[in-house]
Amino acid sequence: MYTYTLAFIKKGSQILMINREKKPWKGCWNGLGGKLQPGENGIQSVIRELFEETGYHIHESIIKDSGYLTWNSFDANGQGLYIYLIDGYHLPLLATPLQTSEGILDWKEVDWIIDPTNLGVAHNISSFLPYVLSSDLRYHYHCHFEGDRLISVTKELI
Repeated sequence: MYTYTLAFIKKGSQILMINREKKPWKGCWNGLGGKLQPGENGIQSVIRELFEETGYHIHESIIKDSGYLTWNSFDANGQGLYIYLIDGYHLPLLATPLQTSEGILDWKEVDWIIDPTNLGVAHNISSFLPYVLSSDLRYHYHCHFEGDRLISVTKELI
């Protein structure tokens, strides 16, 4: 079992992102999510986290389990995170930018998010988000960091 969830709510060509106020990825744009509470599974956690962070009531039927992500070492304590893609087609449009206690929420274009030269996005997202968006398969993505620097991301079908 993993410790965290990470979700990407996609609406058209945009994804709802958060510019984080806290570690890890403080000051970077990232997906939404957080830590599992005792007794929660990943789906329950992501539904709760997305409600807390956006006010959205997410139904399990619009959540796609895209696998999980692990890392060799990083600021985030824990063993890894579950990755989810949310079909935001029927969700009401959230007016952004919106300051929250977790950071600033804003809709960002997919091409902007996955551009590997974009240093303002959590550095590993461009390595796995294209697969999350284009495939119904589940993968284990493993990130290798040296300090705060991302060295590589491997992908294995699960």
